[in-house]
Amino acid sequence: MFCYQCQEAAKGTGCDIAGVCGKTPEVSNLQDLLIYTTKGISDIVVKGGIDVTTLGATNETVLDSLFKTITNANFDPEAIKAQIYKNMAIRDALRNDLSKEVIMTLHDCASFTLESDAELEAKADAVGVLLTENEDVRSLRELITYGLKGYAAYTHHALNLGYADNDLYAFTYECLAALLDDTLDADALVTLTLKTGEYGVKAMALLDSANTGKFGNPELTKVNIGVRNNPAILISGHDLNDLEMLLEQTKGSGVDVYTHSEMLPANYYPKFKEYDNLVGNYGNAWWKQKEEFKTFNGAILFTTNCIVPPKDGSENRIFTSGSAGYPGMVHIEADENGQKDFSEVIAKAKTLPAPTEIETGEIVGGFAHAQVFALADKVVDAVKTGAIKKFFVMAGCDGRMKDRDYYTEFASELPADTVILTAGCAKYRYNKLPLGDINGIPRVLDAGQCNDSYSLAVIALKLKEIFEMNDINELPIAYNIAWYEQKAVIVLLALLQLGVKNIHLGPTLPAFLSPNVADVLVNTFGISGIGSVEDDINMFMA
Repeated sequence: MFCYQCQEAAKGTGCDIAGVCGKTPEVSNLQDLLIYTTKGISDIVVKGGIDVTTLGATNETVLDSLFKTITNANFDPEAIKAQIYKNMAIRDALRNDLSKEVIMTLHDCASFTLESDAELEAKADAVGVLLTENEDVRSLRELITYGLKGYAAYTHHALNLGYADNDLYAFTYECLAALLDDTLDADALVTLTLKTGEYGVKAMALLDSANTGKFGNPELTKVNIGVRNNPAILISGHDLNDLEMLLEQTKGSGVDVYTHSEMLPANYYPKFKEYDNLVGNYGNAWWKQKEEFKTFNGAILFTTNCIVPPKDGSENRIFTSGSAGYPGMVHIEADENGQKDFSEVIAKAKTLPAPTEIETGEIVGGFAHAQVFALADKVVDAVKTGAIKKFFVMAGCDGRMKDRDYYTEFASELPADTVILTAGCAKYRYNKLPLGDINGIPRVLDAGQCNDSYSLAVIALKLKEIFEMNDINELPIAYNIAWYEQKAVIVLLALLQLGVKNIHLGPTLPAFLSPNVADVLVNTFGISGIGSVEDDINMFMA
């Protein structure tokens, strides 16, 4: 195996024995083959000139295949094998309609055959990241691939809510097929990287429309972090559609529902406030789930990443859904109408004790673009009077490494006339700190999930308009972003495509950036890493 798609890549270079995330070499190789077969479908669609509007469920399968390979999403080798065979069946059916001339031009990923699981495993071992020998080409191809994985996750969530965009599907095929083209040099791949960011913006805008169209605009909300004395289900991940179905099915059952980690922002939507069985949020970021799942006591539902492989035998009360999966956990499938039956999860919850309280009080969030625009006059006045000197975008991911304490210290040491704009689980590093407010404006404005980083870009563009500036980089906004996995990669590419420069990325720069590619990002966009808290704050404030 070889994998360097997440921030925890072993030794800062890549995992080649086992994944730091917990995935085995078998799963890693199978995920590589799943991406390979997805490229095969794309090669056929592009070279065959197939209209994506005729592909129906194939579009969803391609998104799901990309999503399944995101870090900490799916550890189940049998589920990934099944998806590989599904991709191959789709690929072969599409290929049968092509002319012989087109078939002759297809890449191996569009035509290879398998006779057994043994051959599948051998093929999986041969099609990994290192198949591309040129380091810079490999770096750019993987940067694009990881951006596509994040973008596919957002597009898949939107599709679950009934929102689709055929242009996004068309670009997915176009992009994956381009990654097979050995005639594309580094310059062409840099162009494709920025185009991926462009479509990343479109994907996040689509999901924003889906979430707000169905559940209303997030609003300023005080979220309970205590517990009630009822059996309960803890729901984690990003899929709001799953949460709605779970809340509907637990109404009147005596079973409470709590959000965890990235599901926290669900509490900000007006629609979910209608459910008195949604109690609040339990716990913190994804990487603390082992101890928090233990004290929660009840049933747990993963709707997406981020799963930490359990080692305490708790699999029998953890369930997965959507693209998530883990051996030994019951997976809840959707029916032909997209509906899921969570009765097994609810029944399990009823047999388990109520959650153990680990904290009390409230945390404040709900500052997506509509809520911030509602406060625009107050925010603008605070900037004009000097009450707010600078905004710090501290969005992105959290993780378990000690060097991420930097972000807690950074937030704690920021001057009192600064405001933090955040989204994603990075918020858990500072959203419970007593940082106060500025003229009634909380100093931590939480927009929501990682996909809600789109809101932060919309807010910045609105401020640019209000202050009549020519360049988004003239605003008093600094970007100090933590990253972990591929959804953070597409957010970064989206920000670059929107023209944002001088982004600081940490706690380490991605292992998949070759020295030459890193130099391009530094020289073109001002991308840099982080230093000491004191030096960085002095630099930003200067």
